[in-house]
Amino acid sequence: MATTHNLGFPRIGAQRELKFAQEGFWKGQLPERELQQTGQRLRAQNWQAQQKLDLAPVGDFSFYDQVLDTSFTLGHVPARVSNLAGSELDNYFRIARGRSNNDSDCQCVHAGEMTKWFDTNYHYIVPEFSADDTFTLNPDRLLAQLAEARQQNVNTKPVIIGPITYLWLGKSKDNSNRLALLNKLLPVYSELLQVLAEQGVEWVQIDEPALVTELGTDWQHAVNLAYHTLKSAPVKLLLATYFGELADNLKLTCELPVAGIHIDAISAPAEVNKVVDWLPSHKVLSLGIINGRNIWKTDLNATLNWLAPIADKLSERLWLAPSCSLLHVPVDINAETTLDPEVKSWLAFALQKLDELQVIASAINHGRPSVANELADNARAIAARRQSPRVHNNAVRTKVAGITRELGERQSAYSVRAQKQRARFNLPTYPTTTIGSFPQTLDIRKARRQFKNGELKQDEYLTQMQAEIKRSVREQETLGLDVLVHGEAERNDMVEYFGEQLDGYVFSRFGWVQSYGSRCVKPPILFGDISRPNAMTVEWIQYAQSLTDKPLKGMLTGPVTILNWSFVRDDQPRSETCQQLALAIRDEVQDLEKAGVGIIQIDEAALREGLPLRKSQWKNYLDWAVECFRISANGVADETQIHTHMCYSEFNDIIESIAHMDADVITIETSRSDMELLDAFDDFNYPNDIGPGVYDIHSPNIPSQEHIIHLMSKARERIPAERLWINPDCGLKTRQWEEVLPALQNMVSAAKRLRASA
Repeated sequence: MATTHNLGFPRIGAQRELKFAQEGFWKGQLPERELQQTGQRLRAQNWQAQQKLDLAPVGDFSFYDQVLDTSFTLGHVPARVSNLAGSELDNYFRIARGRSNNDSDCQCVHAGEMTKWFDTNYHYIVPEFSADDTFTLNPDRLLAQLAEARQQNVNTKPVIIGPITYLWLGKSKDNSNRLALLNKLLPVYSELLQVLAEQGVEWVQIDEPALVTELGTDWQHAVNLAYHTLKSAPVKLLLATYFGELADNLKLTCELPVAGIHIDAISAPAEVNKVVDWLPSHKVLSLGIINGRNIWKTDLNATLNWLAPIADKLSERLWLAPSCSLLHVPVDINAETTLDPEVKSWLAFALQKLDELQVIASAINHGRPSVANELADNARAIAARRQSPRVHNNAVRTKVAGITRELGERQSAYSVRAQKQRARFNLPTYPTTTIGSFPQTLDIRKARRQFKNGELKQDEYLTQMQAEIKRSVREQETLGLDVLVHGEAERNDMVEYFGEQLDGYVFSRFGWVQSYGSRCVKPPILFGDISRPNAMTVEWIQYAQSLTDKPLKGMLTGPVTILNWSFVRDDQPRSETCQQLALAIRDEVQDLEKAGVGIIQIDEAALREGLPLRKSQWKNYLDWAVECFRISANGVADETQIHTHMCYSEFNDIIESIAHMDADVITIETSRSDMELLDAFDDFNYPNDIGPGVYDIHSPNIPSQEHIIHLMSKARERIPAERLWINPDCGLKTRQWEEVLPALQNMVSAAKRLRASA
């Protein structure tokens, strides 16, 4: 009999209940007790949804981030919060976002660095290491959730991040070797497993996704050391890997002294039979057979065809699960009462994925006739999607077939373009700008909601949005910014807004997933060939430019980011879909230029996110991703200045590819990482203009002039002043005007001081 289990469940709630509770607490409108009660209700709902599983996860719920949770469990908290007043939760949020519930300035701290969780759009708080770090077990959070689950009679499986992945995810703050801390860390893990055993826990899921990356021999040795140390723990360990192939770590993983391993059969189908053959006969094999990162229905019959022989061979040693935590998908497709019914019939969100898992398990355990109706319904849905005439557009495919190398080339080299652009715009040294969006106020969101619901006429909506655009422009002029933006009041999301105007997309109403903290995104669903019927941004930008004599940027989202932040189709290579998007954005760029817009920003915030987890596979991805950006951007005159923007990822090791994008100006996050990106320029002469972000917009803290000058002085050590811009590290839509205005005023004042000292 195959065992069913889950690696993790969405924690935000079907209606984003966690988001609203978090933000209420941060604003001082919700006491900590009520925030904790919201967490309890969501956990109870999640366990109820997973009650049919043989084992449900405990410890996958978080008030901000599971990696930060692990830091607190291990007693590994930065010293800058250790002496501050307040509860443990206050310090938790101080590390996550720089402050907690109505902190005074003396209790504000530098927020922990944030970056992408492997190749997803989820962001985690980076652990900070130094040679003299110590670790002390604090199991209270996990034990409290375990007790809650047992009160609901849940068959539990605690979930923790493994020691190797925890070290791998972090950064050394003193250039020491993180692996040197392993011997200090392992006793705390042993103690945690002992505590869980004393609570009657049989199985513990210990996540080691670092094993799907290219690990050097020192890290591989550390893996062996860690699990031979932990093998004496009085619990059974299910070592979970996901997001990719084990490749050269496969033999190592199979031979570790653990009770079972989980592999991602969606990302690494070719490794399944190898693991079946190599895994010792006393170990459990958990196969991730349902895609935990995308929303298409599983082809259940095809899955059963390859799974059945494995089930016969492994019998009770076979466990079945989604490929990874369901954190990365929305909660329930049945909530989508307005979604296109044809496309909806092709989709499965988290709850439906668990249903698919149950159907497969029933077919394995009791025979296919026991679920004949479910299998027949699934087969009809799979066939309908494959045969739908809405998926393929011959005109789009013809256009893609006509792509030539010349489409990705600018007329002149950057040095020639830069001279023409300086003559056109006459900007000062250290020109100031923002990334694009300004605060999305309650009034803006209300007007957009009323317009979508038919409660606000189009001309009334237009008038309100123009009033918001006018406000943004006037505020920027008052601040003295050099290059303005229109503020993006009309945009719900930087991807969804464009997807709504492209053929080949549909949209959910409640398809939210967590990006970081309380930030939730609703990825559009890319189901067919992409084309742009009409201009998408031109009228808004023209209106904004009519309000000012200062240059104003046209704001677009780039093809790679639209791809990586969508639920993308799985029936063709991602590169082909990206080419279709590139041609659509290219049309918009050229229409903006024809309308007189001289500066156009094409955001590629998610460029790195699409990188394969193994460096040996990077080149292929970067080749087509960068080429798609160039196709979208490079059909313009030399005098038109192309910007791009990237945020909250590690970019040092792909800096050459970023340079090959050949954007005239790149704005990039550096504030939380204290200009760490600039280390890349010690060995690489970045050729174009760059704006290193100096204002951490993911924190409510307001940067001082001195802090901004400090960061820009570090930048000036590597990059000539005449090629430096000053800007925030990301868009300002999630901030409040009362935070934004003083922060930008400090930014403009810092630029003036830098110019005066040049």
